[in-house]
Amino acid sequence: MNQVYLGLGSNLGDRQENLELACTRIFKTIGATVAQSSIYETAAWGLKEQNDFLNQVICINTEYEAVEVLTKVLAVEQSMGRIREVKWGARTIDIDILYFNDEIINLAHLTIPHPFIQERRFVLTPLAEVAPDFVHPQLQQTNATLLANCADTSEVIKNNSYDNLP
Repeated sequence: MNQVYLGLGSNLGDRQENLELACTRIFKTIGATVAQSSIYETAAWGLKEQNDFLNQVICINTEYEAVEVLTKVLAVEQSMGRIREVKWGARTIDIDILYFNDEIINLAHLTIPHPFIQERRFVLTPLAEVAPDFVHPQLQQTNATLLANCADTSEVIKNNSYDNLP
């Protein structure tokens, strides 16, 4: 069984509903959720002239290998109306594979660990909530340490009104 950490984000439509639907579809098509962070609200990163995001990290167990998980994640995004027109643009749902076990994977279309984990507070905050002691396989630092040392000063606000996800 493979353990996968996924980062989820949404800034179009009903953002909470989008996260809930993504979690449900991931459960049905990829694997069971074993940990789920709180939901955090953050300003857009990269292309800033857009709506704020809701972000969350989930950990799942799956029988699928990394490339299969990527294919299934992209299918979930597409089924939810994700359109890839502008880099860092607005999206109904964005699902990133952050970690796949403790593997290091470098393929043309898939890099694991996600190459920007250590640079993004909106990823590290929920990731450190669910897996503070998980060691980044390349950087050899825990998620909690990466968060403590993150240079990103963007505000990441825990949104308690969204704590009742399935």
